[in-house]
Amino acid sequence: MNLYLIGYRCTGKSCVGSILARRLAWPFVDTDRRVVARAGRPIADIVADRGWPAFRELERDVLREVAAGDRQVVATGGGVPCHGENRRIMAGSGTVVWLRAAPAVIAARLAADTASAEQRPALGGGDALCEVAGILARREPLYRRAAQLAVDTDTLTVEAVAAAVLKEIEKKARVT
Repeated sequence: MNLYLIGYRCTGKSCVGSILARRLAWPFVDTDRRVVARAGRPIADIVADRGWPAFRELERDVLREVAAGDRQVVATGGGVPCHGENRRIMAGSGTVVWLRAAPAVIAARLAADTASAEQRPALGGGDALCEVAGILARREPLYRRAAQLAVDTDTLTVEAVAAAVLKEIEKKARVT
């Protein structure tokens, strides 16, 4: 079984995923990086040239390939759980953990992460906080539907988030 991390941009999926992979001695997979490697160009360029539907199709293909593996920590793109097939793929091959953060926290992290802005296109337009809040309002029910566990990342370091994820997984294992 794999461990999938879902959530909005800048909630810590890649950083936390790397830590979890080390602690579990599992490989770490970042689906965004796999998409970029397969396409040979940044996500922003894929979307600009081919549109969001083509990007989402490529993302789904990568997720299917990753799901065929086992004992991996997988950081997914923020929109992965928004599609029913992707939710089924993850649920059928692992545990899904939602890394949550408040819109203001995400907007502040996005502002501080210039690499993210260069690599990923805006999903809306205008004010970053309004964009984040609007997209989260649409995505939160889908994240909730996909996730078996959730960890709030607002005030925690990436190390503390990783520890919380491991604790939740251990609790879940004892119950099931």
